[in-house]
Amino acid sequence: MLLDAVELEIVSRKLSAVTDEMYFAIQRASRSAYVKEAADFATAILDLDGNVFAYPPSASFAFLVDCNFKTTIDAVPDVEPGDVIVTNDPYRSAGLATHLPDVNLIRPLFYRGRLAAYAWSFVHCADIGGAVPSSMSPALTEIFQEGLRIPPMKLFRGGEQNDDLIELIRMNSRVPDITVADLRAMAGALALGEARLAEVIDQIGEDAFRRNVRDIQDYAEKRARDILRQIPDGDYDFWDYMDDDLVSRIPVRIRVRMSVRDGHVRLDLSGTDPQVKTSYNVPSAGRRMYWLTFRLTGFITAQAPDIPKNAGIYRNISVINPPGTVLHAEFPDAVNLRASAPYRLFDSVGGALIKAVPDLMPAATGGTMVPFAFAETLDDGSRKVEVVQPLKAGMGAMRGRDGVDARDNSLNNMRNHPLETVEGHSALVVTEYDIRPDSGGPGKWRGGAGQMITIRSATDSGVVVARGMERLRFPPFGIFGGCAGATLGAIFNRGRPDERMIAKIHELHLAKGDTLTLLMPGGGGYGDPFKRDAGLVLDDVLDGFVTLQSARDDYGVVIRGGVVDEAATRALRAHRPEKPAQIFDFGTFRNLWEAIFDDPSMLELNRRLFSLRKASRHALRRKVFERVVPELADPSALDLTDALAQTELLRARFAEALEDLLPTQDAA
Repeated sequence: MLLDAVELEIVSRKLSAVTDEMYFAIQRASRSAYVKEAADFATAILDLDGNVFAYPPSASFAFLVDCNFKTTIDAVPDVEPGDVIVTNDPYRSAGLATHLPDVNLIRPLFYRGRLAAYAWSFVHCADIGGAVPSSMSPALTEIFQEGLRIPPMKLFRGGEQNDDLIELIRMNSRVPDITVADLRAMAGALALGEARLAEVIDQIGEDAFRRNVRDIQDYAEKRARDILRQIPDGDYDFWDYMDDDLVSRIPVRIRVRMSVRDGHVRLDLSGTDPQVKTSYNVPSAGRRMYWLTFRLTGFITAQAPDIPKNAGIYRNISVINPPGTVLHAEFPDAVNLRASAPYRLFDSVGGALIKAVPDLMPAATGGTMVPFAFAETLDDGSRKVEVVQPLKAGMGAMRGRDGVDARDNSLNNMRNHPLETVEGHSALVVTEYDIRPDSGGPGKWRGGAGQMITIRSATDSGVVVARGMERLRFPPFGIFGGCAGATLGAIFNRGRPDERMIAKIHELHLAKGDTLTLLMPGGGGYGDPFKRDAGLVLDDVLDGFVTLQSARDDYGVVIRGGVVDEAATRALRAHRPEKPAQIFDFGTFRNLWEAIFDDPSMLELNRRLFSLRKASRHALRRKVFERVVPELADPSALDLTDALAQTELLRARFAEALEDLLPTQDAA
């Protein structure tokens, strides 16, 4: 067995090295900033059933293993050497592609004339057509607006490029040369993967190759189950909220029941709110897939960083994901911002894990990642699109450790773009790019601080498109006495007479000299902030992570002249009012919201909505909420705290609206 284990480790690393070489080949040969700088791409090698058995250690995304490759492979059955299958269609690929900018390529890998495996890669293309530059906006209402749809078909046949398809892609992209260059980089990397895999099989033999492909996945399955057995058997409920669906100010609730039995975990998502009219729906095809399981991926890989990244990890995880919810899009639902709802599921599964294994879990991360792009009109009338930054929030604190600042690789590990490159390619100036002070949730261990950026347009034709703008009202929760992190903020022309706060951005037009400031959330804190070492608070103040005012108000630390005033600090901390013990600090807005719209009431509302035709649900749901809280009908209403203050009155309105607009069958 020892020799078998050694052989398995050696072969596993050889196969991972093949995918790593493919990965860097794409990065070197590509032209888009999404690939070269942000690293929004991946590669893998699949077995004949479409299961990942080798994944690059260098990839930014550790969770893309849990994908449905088989539907796309089966859609093009007559493959031969040199063929490459392409698709970006979420519906025809049954969730392999989850929005149109993510173009997937699959190449059958032949060894001595026989099909041995498949190589896969995807790249987030800078633009694939559609209504807006970069092909992503929360305002889009059906997939036809989102860009060019490519069903599973051959991009290369017998090594020959499909020139007609390439020309069609060029005609639909605002940056055709860059888009096609990225596709060719992927195709070249897949061909490299075939050559390198043949070398591995030459070394170990075909029988050993097939055996190791199976055994590597079996080993990952066993390791993953051993880790999941750390979770006590039981049922754990949790939910979190998207701020709204853009067309209204009504929150969208993401609910999970995590059931654990002897290392088998089932995620029941049936309590989640219905699909929305905008582009936040998730094209999961009702299957288990990475957007639904990636919090468990993080839990497993945090406990076992050396576990092989392959499909075996997920054999002990199942999902109940019925049609109708925002986590189960149905054609032709818009899906281009499909990450926002899973980010809330990430925190919901995280909350369930905190209930189950509190010592192993951090507080909530900042909970969003905001890639935003700047488009401009050139002198010849054409448009240019450049990604400015994928802005990051901070990570949640955990026992014994502050949250990571300005980085959240639990959600997304895309890298930042060099500012010189951004300014050199676009008519904008970055006037500020820094840590956002006081954004991390106060705690004995502080939540990680988020980023902040300000750009100034150098053209009258500037247009900003941004996605992922969440945590505007529901802050990242703190735990065990720690406080919630700061919410996201977006400010137009900050510090000027026409300054205004803005909500989610579809297209924000900037004239020359206009500015946009984005303030990212921080992670939740862990533990009582008044028990944080005063010296650490001083360090945070000197480093710019915490202001003097927050040090005093949130941590009870008085700092004068760059040093801690020990006597004043002892006095301030001694006279703090006693805080009630609580596991979660959800922030004021969520507490007010749930005093009216509690869990049993929301489950009943959804039960009634799901009994109706899909076409009726959104309008009736909106009528219910806007009858209860009329201010929700105002698109400019960002702060609804005062509107939610009359709890008993609003609860009575909710009950009346439910019976009036959605009567039960007996009542009807």
